[in-house]
Amino acid sequence: MNGLISVIVTTYNWPEALSTCLLALMAQQDRRFEIVVADDGSGTATQALLKDFIETSEISLRHVWHEDRGFRAGTIRNKAVAVSRGNYLLFIDGDCVALPDFISRHRQLAETGYFVPGNRLLLSERYTSLVLQQKIPLHEQSFNFFLWQWLQGRINRFLPLLYLPLRNWRYRQPQNWQKAMTCNLAVWKDNFLATNGFDEVFEGWGYEDSDLVIRLIHQGVQRKEGRFAVPVLHLWHRHNDRSQHDENYQRLLRRVADRTMIRAEQGVSQYLETICD
Repeated sequence: MNGLISVIVTTYNWPEALSTCLLALMAQQDRRFEIVVADDGSGTATQALLKDFIETSEISLRHVWHEDRGFRAGTIRNKAVAVSRGNYLLFIDGDCVALPDFISRHRQLAETGYFVPGNRLLLSERYTSLVLQQKIPLHEQSFNFFLWQWLQGRINRFLPLLYLPLRNWRYRQPQNWQKAMTCNLAVWKDNFLATNGFDEVFEGWGYEDSDLVIRLIHQGVQRKEGRFAVPVLHLWHRHNDRSQHDENYQRLLRRVADRTMIRAEQGVSQYLETICD
């Protein structure tokens, strides 16, 4: 895959974490990518932070924002994709830290007809506070550093940091949608548009990313495993409001059962002509 990758970074009112995320992206070995920050209604602190990054970054960075009306991550991601210029989309969250080879390895994994979910290591609440307070550059640290943090109970695991060369096992579960999340998910833009992106009928927190993956599979796109190649470090945060969990989960189960369901009812298509650079 030689084209431009569009990294879609979702954020909401946590500029300290977003800064850590963006600094790690700025340090990537592979430079053929752009960043589109999908901002779900953050305030002025995030806007000021992004203004500084946009003015100083060597990587193209754009800020897509909408009004805060509750959890609408799927909607703002659709709006960010609508202005993206790459032919390959890489979704991460603004509280995730990528290692320097993250983009290059996702590029190696990219293959026509497949989406690629990566995985994550979770930082503890106390260690997350320490990282943000002391501005510890996690993306500059070694494997031995993370091994020590794991032994100290500061991260929940370290084996995902091991790199395993491409093997046939990456294709073993082509229709598995579980644990494919947009904190670390790559998909071809054409496939994303063919499904009409995230379905905005999923209101509040829960399962809008699983729904996207299920519809990709219904479209014929298969899973290619990204484990042991493209991990991210996920900063600790409190759970979002999950009052819509049960309703969204029932909707998701209906989508799993209905293999004719490919396109989102309310998706990205509504923004493709109305949003411009």
